[in-house]
Amino acid sequence: MKVLLDTHAYTGLMLGREAVVETLSQASQVLMSAVVVGELMFGFRDGRRYEKNRAQLNDFLREPFVDFVPVGLATCNRFGQVAAQLRRKGKPIPQNDVWIAAHALETGSELLTADTHFRVVSGLSLIGLTVD
Repeated sequence: MKVLLDTHAYTGLMLGREAVVETLSQASQVLMSAVVVGELMFGFRDGRRYEKNRAQLNDFLREPFVDFVPVGLATCNRFGQVAAQLRRKGKPIPQNDVWIAAHALETGSELLTADTHFRVVSGLSLIGLTVD
């Protein structure tokens, strides 16, 4: 199984949350969206442990089973499709989460998340986490 982490899932992994660790132990590939990395970098810079958190993220991204997913033209196209679909449904979700959903759809990944609003995205495969 190919899994894309959202920001909450990455944080849960770094905190050793059992559900996240267990799910990722079963994954054949772990993907990190550029959008998630951007959200994390904001959180690091807004916090008090920037250097430590940044180093931890860099180490994680160097793991052989982790792939960084940049935003390319295919992602932009998916973003447009998802955003238009959600507008037609009258069910908007945060813009960054539209990008994250686009990455999951583009890569054929299951999105590991605690955010229930992703359920409104057609075709998106989710692995739900409970909020701790």
